[in-house]
Amino acid sequence: MITKRIIPCLDVRDGRVVKGVNFSSLRDVNSPVELGRFYSDCGADELVFYDITASAEGRRLFTDILRQVAERVFIPLTVGGGINTLDDFDRVLKCGADKVSVNSGAIRDPSLIPAAARRYGDQCVVISADVKRVDGVYRVFARGGRDDTGMEAISWIRRCVEAGAGEVVLNSIDTDGVKQGFDLEMLAAVCDAVRVPVIASGGAGNIGHFVELFQILPRVDAGLAASIFHFGEVEIPGLKQELKRHGIPVREV
Repeated sequence: MITKRIIPCLDVRDGRVVKGVNFSSLRDVNSPVELGRFYSDCGADELVFYDITASAEGRRLFTDILRQVAERVFIPLTVGGGINTLDDFDRVLKCGADKVSVNSGAIRDPSLIPAAARRYGDQCVVISADVKRVDGVYRVFARGGRDDTGMEAISWIRRCVEAGAGEVVLNSIDTDGVKQGFDLEMLAAVCDAVRVPVIASGGAGNIGHFVELFQILPRVDAGLAASIFHFGEVEIPGLKQELKRHGIPVREV
């Protein structure tokens, strides 16, 4: 049986991990190097590293910090932020990333996904979709949730997967940082649309939310969270024990 993955997320700005609510009101948390090493040691299955202002500031991802994180973690590392070209893919992979996450870059140039999939393989290409409800429609946002692209999200995600994305991270802007539970309705729509791994992001506030996620939507492959892990509200070993107690398969810590 395929185990469910627990994935902490490092949202990095100016070399520090930050966290906010609904993609805004960011506050400082810790060093990404120290947090990355901590999560690698305590049972996380993967780690996500987002340079959250790279796209908005029109610059390349900070590779010096990324390289330091990659040197200290021994779990798969997904990296995103300012990924606009195949050279960007190459650069972050050479810094130690295992997978590369794209959002704004793919919106600007949809040919990026199939080109990257041909060069590096589908398993390396992750579509990270920042999605918010606008007048009852799921809409894709770019530049770290700043810009409404006007595109309907489910059809966009489907197109990205058909073009070669091997995994989907669904970031619900509506539930981000609110801690009232994952966006199950939005996740169900994505799971119905694609047949690649789907990672739920946005809304986790306690262990019960992970149990609910995997019980209600068994097709979701992983739960991603930030603040509840960063501030010690949920510890990964305890979370995995509770998931296992509910019959949800997880990798042993």
